[in-house]
Amino acid sequence: MEEVKLLGIFPSPYAHRVIWALKLKGVKCDYIAEDFFNKSQLLLQLNPVTQKAPVLIHGGKPIAESIVILEYIEETWQQNPLLPHDPYDRAMARFWLKFGEDKIPAFFAFFMTVGEEQEKATKEAKELLRILEEHGLGDKKFFGGNEVGLTDLAFGWIACWLEVLEEVAGVKLLEVDGFPRLHRWVEDFKEVPVIKENLPDRDGNIYEIKDKLPKLNAEETKE
Repeated sequence: MEEVKLLGIFPSPYAHRVIWALKLKGVKCDYIAEDFFNKSQLLLQLNPVTQKAPVLIHGGKPIAESIVILEYIEETWQQNPLLPHDPYDRAMARFWLKFGEDKIPAFFAFFMTVGEEQEKATKEAKELLRILEEHGLGDKKFFGGNEVGLTDLAFGWIACWLEVLEEVAGVKLLEVDGFPRLHRWVEDFKEVPVIKENLPDRDGNIYEIKDKLPKLNAEETKE
C-alpha cells in the first residue's frame, strides 16, 4: 500500500474529519503536526495556493481542502462506503456538504464578534442549526441514515468543537430543548467506536483556542 501522510493543525476540526474518514476506512496514516502561525516549508510546498492544512499526501501526491480530501478517500478506498449508493442520496449528501462549507463563516461568527454583532451572529447561527436539524438530519440517526457517513464527519465539529467555542465565547447555541434531534445526533456520533476512540482533547482545545484567539484577532486587525 502506498504511503499516506496527513498535515494538520491543532485544534482545527478540519484535519479530524480526515483522520476519522481514514480510520473508518482502515487506512493507516502518519500525522504531521503544523503550526498555524509558523507553517513549514513542506506545507507551503505541498499547498502553495491556499497554504492551509489539512493536506493529505498519498503516494507522494498532495490533496488539499478537507472536503476534497474526504471525497478522495471515498473514491480511493472502496471499503466501508461513506457515501450512499443511490445517486439521489449521494447528491443530497453532497448538497449538505456544500451547505456546511458555505455557511462556515456564519456558523463561527458568534465566536469572533462581541456585543450587538455577536447577538446578531448568534441568532443567525441558530437559524442555520435549525435548518440543518429540520431539513438535513430530520428524524434520521445520522445524516445519511443508520450509518455514519461523510456528511456526519463534515459536521463533526458541532459534536466536538461547538461546546468548546461556546464556553470560550460565553454564548450558548445548541440548547437541548431547542435542538433535541441535533443533541441526539451528537451523542450517537460520539458513540461510534472509531469516533469515540479518536475524539479531540476537549481541555487541550480550550487551552489552544484561548491561547490563539488574541493572535487571530491581531491578524484580522492587520488586514
